[in-house]
Amino acid sequence: MTICVIHTGGTIGMAATPDGFAPKEGVVEAELKRLYDSREIQSDYIVVTAAPLIDSANATPADWNWIMRQIAAHHEACDGFVVTHGTDTLAFTAAALAFGLKGVRKPVIVTGAMLPLTEPGSDGSGNLQDAFSAAERAEPGVWVQFAGKFLHGARVWKSHSVAFDAFNASPTDKAPVQPAERFSFCEYSDATALIAAVAPAMNADLIALAVEHASGIVLRCYGSGTVPEGVGLRKAMLCARDKGVPVLAVSQCAEGGISLGTYAAGAVLAQAGAIDGRDMTLEAAYAKLLHALSQSEDPAIQRILLETRLCGEWAL
Repeated sequence: MTICVIHTGGTIGMAATPDGFAPKEGVVEAELKRLYDSREIQSDYIVVTAAPLIDSANATPADWNWIMRQIAAHHEACDGFVVTHGTDTLAFTAAALAFGLKGVRKPVIVTGAMLPLTEPGSDGSGNLQDAFSAAERAEPGVWVQFAGKFLHGARVWKSHSVAFDAFNASPTDKAPVQPAERFSFCEYSDATALIAAVAPAMNADLIALAVEHASGIVLRCYGSGTVPEGVGLRKAMLCARDKGVPVLAVSQCAEGGISLGTYAAGAVLAQAGAIDGRDMTLEAAYAKLLHALSQSEDPAIQRILLETRLCGEWAL
C-alpha cells in the first residue's frame, strides 16, 4: 500500500523564527521518515511538497487547485492521500476538495497540527499516524483526521483556536464524495465571493457595495434565517437578484441551520431569491458558492448547483 502525502505547509511543518512560527522545509518529511523507520507507520509513501510552503492564512483557491492536481496525478498509483495543512483554513480546504473532486475512489485525509513538530509536545506526530491509518482504511471521500476524530470534510469547522482538539463536524448520512462514473476534478476560477454577517443597526449599503463588486455573497443570518428589516437591505437583495449575484444564506449559529420563511423578519430573503443554505457550515457554504461560480456563469445553473446536495454538506 502506498500513501501520497501532499504537504502544503501550516503549523505542523513550522519552526520558530524571530517573527514567530513560519513554514520550514523538511520538517514533515523528517518526521515521516522517523515514523516509517520506527514502524509507527507501515505503508510506503511518497511526498509532494508545495513550493513555497504556505501559512494556511494565505491559502487561496489556486492552492485548492494545486492539491487537486496532485491527487489527480497520483490517483491511480496511490491507495490513499494525506494532505497536511494549516488549521486556520483547513475546514475551507476540506470542503473545497469535497466539492471539487468528483468520483474520487481513494480516501483523502486532511490533517495538521496545533503545535509544530519542531516543538516539544507537538500533536503533529499523532495526527500524522492517525491520518495514515485513516488513509489505509477509510471509505473514498474527503475526510479530516484530527485529535483522534475522524470528521466529514464538508461538515467540519474549527471550533477552538488553541486546543489540540480543535475541530468538530455535524452529522450527515452521506459520505463526502460526489458520485461519478470516473474520477475528475473541477478547478476553481478567480470568481470572488464575500462573507457578510448581519448585525444590529448594520449599514445595508455595504451589502449593496458587495453586490456591485462580488460574484456571490454568503450571508450569515441570525438564528434560523432572520435579518434586520429595512429598505436598504431589501434594495440590496433585490439588486443581487436582478444582477444574477447568488446570495447563499446560512446561520450564524454553529448548529441547527436556517429555514427561510419561518419568520416574517426573514421574508425579504425568500422574496429576493436568496438560496437556503440549510445547516451548511460557513466554510462549506463559501467553498460551495465558489464551486458553483466556477462551474458556470449562468445564474440558473449556479442556483441548481447550490440547491443540490452534492456531498453530504447538509443533513436531510
